[in-house]
Amino acid sequence: MNDATSALTAAPARTEVPEDVLIILPVRNLVLFPGVVAPVGVNRAKTVAGVREALRTERKVGLLLQRQPDVEDPTPADLHAIGTVASILRFAAPSGGGGGQLLVQGERRFRVLDFQPGLAFHLARVEYLPEATAHGSDVEARVLNLKRLAQEALEFLPAVPPELAGALQSLDAPEALADLIASFLDVKAADKQALLETTDLRTRLERVATLLAHRIEVLKLSKQIESQTREAIDERQKEAVLREQLKQIQRELGEGEDGAAELSELKAAIAKAGLPPETLEQVNKELKRLERMPEQGAEYSMLRTYLDLVAALPWSTLDAESINIDKAREVLETDHYGLDKIKKRILEYLAVRKLNPHGRSPILCFVGPPGVGKTSLGQSIARAIGLKFQRVSLGGTHDEAEIRGHRRTYVGALPGTIIQAIRKAGTRNPVLMLDEIDKLGRSFQGDPAAALLEVLDPEQNSSFRDNYLGVPFDLSKVLFIATANQLDTIPGPLRDRMEIIELTGYTEDEKVEIGKRYLIKRQLEANGLKPEQLTLTDEALRRCVRDYTREAGCRNLEREIGALMRNAAVKIASGLVASVRIDGPEVEAILGSPRFENEVAMRVSVPGVATGLAWTPVGGDILFIEATQTPGSGRLILTGQLGDVMKESAQAALSLVKANAAALGVDPQGFEKSDIHIHVPAGAIPKDGPSAGVAMYTALVSLLTHTTVRNDVAMTGEISLRGLVLPIGGVKEKTVAAARAGIRTVLLPRRNRKDLDDVPASVKSVIEFHFVERVDELIRLALAPPAVEPVAESVGA
Repeated sequence: MNDATSALTAAPARTEVPEDVLIILPVRNLVLFPGVVAPVGVNRAKTVAGVREALRTERKVGLLLQRQPDVEDPTPADLHAIGTVASILRFAAPSGGGGGQLLVQGERRFRVLDFQPGLAFHLARVEYLPEATAHGSDVEARVLNLKRLAQEALEFLPAVPPELAGALQSLDAPEALADLIASFLDVKAADKQALLETTDLRTRLERVATLLAHRIEVLKLSKQIESQTREAIDERQKEAVLREQLKQIQRELGEGEDGAAELSELKAAIAKAGLPPETLEQVNKELKRLERMPEQGAEYSMLRTYLDLVAALPWSTLDAESINIDKAREVLETDHYGLDKIKKRILEYLAVRKLNPHGRSPILCFVGPPGVGKTSLGQSIARAIGLKFQRVSLGGTHDEAEIRGHRRTYVGALPGTIIQAIRKAGTRNPVLMLDEIDKLGRSFQGDPAAALLEVLDPEQNSSFRDNYLGVPFDLSKVLFIATANQLDTIPGPLRDRMEIIELTGYTEDEKVEIGKRYLIKRQLEANGLKPEQLTLTDEALRRCVRDYTREAGCRNLEREIGALMRNAAVKIASGLVASVRIDGPEVEAILGSPRFENEVAMRVSVPGVATGLAWTPVGGDILFIEATQTPGSGRLILTGQLGDVMKESAQAALSLVKANAAALGVDPQGFEKSDIHIHVPAGAIPKDGPSAGVAMYTALVSLLTHTTVRNDVAMTGEISLRGLVLPIGGVKEKTVAAARAGIRTVLLPRRNRKDLDDVPASVKSVIEFHFVERVDELIRLALAPPAVEPVAESVGA
């Protein structure tokens, strides 16, 4: 204020001032129209200086709207060019100086031509704009419409002065009516400035009518919303009073009042859960029953738990599924080594799901020995398409209620494992792995496999009904993946609903590569070691695979690698060394003597011993068939815990040898004076199946002709009494086991030639395959001397 005062004092006195020069007052968010009286607050130094100069010289002022209200010291560029000339009716300033309150009355419009610089207030040369006038019936119609709209708007405004309505109706001048209504319009300052700058009267009347009609619609909606809100508040107040009365009654009856807020939250959660209409209707009935039930009631906690589950289930929650085939291929290659055929089938499955997202996807079932990566394949599929992963272990499940849930009438009832997994996933389309589906049990409590029929049937699982839930739940969006070690124990109807994808064991080279890529890294982290602290060479890893593990998967291999790392961890933690390098010779010193060795050459070094190939639930394996002849009465003795089918194969083999005795050079009379004993070692392990028939026949021929079976040959196949070699299953698993055991020649039935396509290339590169149709071809290949004697010894297993 002191600067402004000094500037005013320094300003020259003016005796005559041209009419086209005005003191300009910049204003924020205020547009003054001609004929309107309005208060204006002034508090900036230049504005106060201009007001005092206008009062001193009894001059009028010009009000210009700022383009940006937040500009504290506006320049000419910050002001609009068109404003309103105003007379100062009153100026009220506080006793201490500074700003004040100004009351002005608008007179007419003006346009700024230029500003005078160097003064303590804004001074500008202006031109006055002529007031627009117009006559005619169209103008009269616009005036009448504007008065009608103004009257309607006043009805929506509270506490309207009665003289305002009379003033509006009494105004006959169209320009004055438009300016008066525009000044009272509740619109933005920019819109009012646009009305002020509109010189054409007809256009101004139309724009004012348009803005006024818009405000009327807003006022109508506001009044309607206010009325609805008041009704809702009244209803809530009534409900609150009734609830308070209910609480008082419960208190008088000795019942607790806790839980009302929780019930309210539960009701809101159920409303937001997105339940289907039929389900919502039934659940709301249960909710009303809960509200009327005392907390001490026997059913209260059971019903409350049930409703909590209903509210927590993802009835309408679906995660976005992003299937990118290149990304899926990259994820599968990163997470798993080998398994090319399996990866190809998974990519085909994902491609079909991407092209037809609303189709019914098949249920995949990964079948293979333990440790080959069945469960991790399911996790990789979930990661590749961006869905949540949940695993349900079915091993040992013998109660149907564990799948379908218990009825709520039972104490301690729970939903089934399927619904529990869906709840934990929090979405209706997770990847759900049904692990160990081949180990389902059966008891007097029902058959869980029968309960899974509905779960895994795409035609039925859209309305799966859990006994505990009591209402249908849609499982059609769930991506089910099952795993099993063998197919024989899976019931036929359940197996028919799944697409079987078989995984076989790994070869020695594949295990070494898996160890280098995954197992070493995982065990380093598990044992607190850094990569630079331990070096495990390829030769050490191969020794672990060859001499200390004999399995289809890699779990035991990982344990052996962990044992090596723990030995190194002791040395590093003790401060003896900073890093450890483990090579082939150090493996035996750490892990002890080799647990497995190549015993093929030793076992077949005498007549009567043949090497067969067997399939087991944990992968393929080699099987030794031993035969011996002792004095007796012609009996056939079988030992080694053989099943019925395997015993019948031995009977058939002996009968075939007797029938071909002359061709084989065997004395037929010798069978009556001796007993034949066939034994399969590892007698504690049950064995069955027809595929050992050719090995039994070869062992008998070797025994009776005193010829040794080749030590690098293994065989598999069923025999008939006509001397035919019949096809068998599990060729891939058996040949992988043969390569692992150091076998270099495998004899297969001719009709199994097509199964060679499934055998890994690494196995084909080290094994020579011969296909036989009759037993005479078999004997010719099996009993012939090997081309190179030390083959079996040089390979090792």
